[in-house]
Amino acid sequence: MPYVRHWLRNSVLLFAAAIVLGLVAAHTDLIQPHDLQLDRTIQTTFRTEWLNTVMEGVSALASPIAGVLILAAWSGWLLFVRRRPVTAVATFLVVAVGWNSTQLAKAIVARARPPRQFMLDPEIGSNSFPSGHTAFTVAVVIAACFLLRESRHRRTVAVLGVFAVLLVAFSRMYVGAHYPTDTFGSVLIASSAIVFVTGVWHAWLLPRLYRIPLLERFGLDQELAELEAAEHGGHHGHTRPVPQSRRRGGGGGAAAGGRHRRHAGR
Repeated sequence: MPYVRHWLRNSVLLFAAAIVLGLVAAHTDLIQPHDLQLDRTIQTTFRTEWLNTVMEGVSALASPIAGVLILAAWSGWLLFVRRRPVTAVATFLVVAVGWNSTQLAKAIVARARPPRQFMLDPEIGSNSFPSGHTAFTVAVVIAACFLLRESRHRRTVAVLGVFAVLLVAFSRMYVGAHYPTDTFGSVLIASSAIVFVTGVWHAWLLPRLYRIPLLERFGLDQELAELEAAEHGGHHGHTRPVPQSRRRGGGGGAAAGGRHRRHAGR
């Protein structure tokens, strides 16, 4: 997971911008009429029987049930098959926190869903702002970009990821479950939460992973040693703090975090 400078400030600013956008959209007339008009334009222009099925399928792929299954399968594969416990925990946190951060925003903004008569499959339950489906997709894409940021496939993943986010966002407006600002707000909310996670990860979580005994069974020491070797191997701009294992003593984690912050500040 990369280190983001000024992570606390940046995460707070992104979250605040999203909440202000949501409150304005939900409780004033500055945005709501334009949101509704764009929703209706999409629905009246593009809706056909076959595309209804496609868009409902796209939405289902980012639904809460599908999201839990995807996250469990991805994290489990990294942990049990690839035996990369650090990567598995980091990926789980990025997706889970980025995705579920929408619940806090939903409670604060309290925006009602679009009119039910325009929905293909009427939504019940949670508020409209922001879109949880879109936030889940954003979180998955960012997690994938984190994993492959040093790979030759990083640009391809980024391009496909942007397409996936746009497709899911479009599907949520198409089926009538969200307004345009709901989907845009989910990008801001998920991004703010993930920026916050990167800071907490390097400042507190990563240096303490060795305290979880279960992770040692899946190659924690080996992966930490590889990360430490990569850090000292001159990967400038992508260095990460590496905690010492229990065998080497617990005092190394803070020192490693300090080394990383010095590198990141250059």
